[in-house]
Amino acid sequence: MSKVIGAETTAKIETQLNGNLIAYWSVTLLLAGSITLSGIGQLMQLGGNIELVTNIGYPLYITNILGTWKILGVIAIVVPRFPRLKEWAHAGLFFLMTGAALSHAFANDYGEYGFHVILPLSYAALNIASWALRPKSRKL
Repeated sequence: MSKVIGAETTAKIETQLNGNLIAYWSVTLLLAGSITLSGIGQLMQLGGNIELVTNIGYPLYITNILGTWKILGVIAIVVPRFPRLKEWAHAGLFFLMTGAALSHAFANDYGEYGFHVILPLSYAALNIASWALRPKSRKL
């Protein structure tokens, strides 16, 4: 038994694929921009980055490590090809963001309105959405 796909069905499928691709890139670029700015801020030790790290008991040099990981993770996610590297980058960003939220929570450093916990968890959620929406060309 064979099915004939009409022009109407084909148009719906193409529209759905384009919608998924737009959703993927919207979420991924929002994630990439946010994490990149955060990584640059940590590498340059701008704003409250020093206080954020020292308030929870980490040494100051950890900002250089975290900032570098963030920048490299974003590059791996955004550039074409290398699907296995993308999987690891998504996993790394997830662990980094959930670890940040837990570190602040365990140190009772919630920030104003829980900002120090909510922000990394929102980045983790964006990361999961980016991973879930990725097109077939970016999957293993």
